[in-house]
Amino acid sequence: MLSAESLKKIDREIAKYPPNQKQSAVMSALAIAQDEKGWLATETINFVADYLEMPAIAVYEVATFYNMYNLEPVGKYKITVCTNLPCALSGSNESAAYLKQKLGIEFNQTTPDGKFTLKEGECFGSCGDAPVFLVNNKRMCSFMSNEKIDQLLEELSK
Repeated sequence: MLSAESLKKIDREIAKYPPNQKQSAVMSALAIAQDEKGWLATETINFVADYLEMPAIAVYEVATFYNMYNLEPVGKYKITVCTNLPCALSGSNESAAYLKQKLGIEFNQTTPDGKFTLKEGECFGSCGDAPVFLVNNKRMCSFMSNEKIDQLLEELSK
């Protein structure tokens, strides 16, 4: 179900915990699986549960609780906009509106070409840098003015 390389990465995460606590690596294992597959299908979640020797429902609980996990296919670039109050007070709602207009989609939608998915996020812990975007759960983009949004979209469109 997962490549040997991904399993090796998961094994490195498991090794960080006592032998009887494999399930402690569940968040890392899900992230590694998602990096390989692009999203977490039911089969992938079940595979992770079996690999970590834990009930599938426990893995589903983690995967459905955190918004960093994609439970359905997303675009090549998932852009998550922090809309929590501090960011909203610093312009994230306006930045989100501009981004929606540029992409022609709303939150929880993907562009017709499959390139961009737009998500709404809570707090990224970077209130002083607002408005803040997160690209593919890994790249934080701060102070997102219309000009910086244009630059980001241009860069990602190459």
